[in-house]
Amino acid sequence: QVQLVESGGGLVQAGGSLRLSCTASGTIFSGDAWGWFRQAPGKRRQLVALITSVGNIDYAESVKGRFTISRENAKNTVYLRMTSLKPEDTAVYYCHRLQSDSWGQGTQVTVSS
Repeated sequence: QVQLVESGGGLVQAGGSLRLSCTASGTIFSGDAWGWFRQAPGKRRQLVALITSVGNIDYAESVKGRFTISRENAKNTVYLRMTSLKPEDTAVYYCHRLQSDSWGQGTQVTVSS
């Protein structure tokens, strides 16, 4: 069992930036991949970004060039740096470890016009 705790969400104006953090504890599989997902009201949860254990990275088309996923393995932490935020980025953002299917509690990101 892996426990994930997210932080860093908040309210920002369009064009602003936020950095989300997620720290894992418990039984951690070093070969697992990290992902950030988001879910807006009335929408399905979607993958935003992922990074594998060997450093391969993928982003959703809607966030390419604006979001950056990174890791600090020694801290069992993954980050999502979000820049040039848009109102359509408003959602609850969830940290995920893909192979272990573990989820964080979510952190709210709200971007105002």
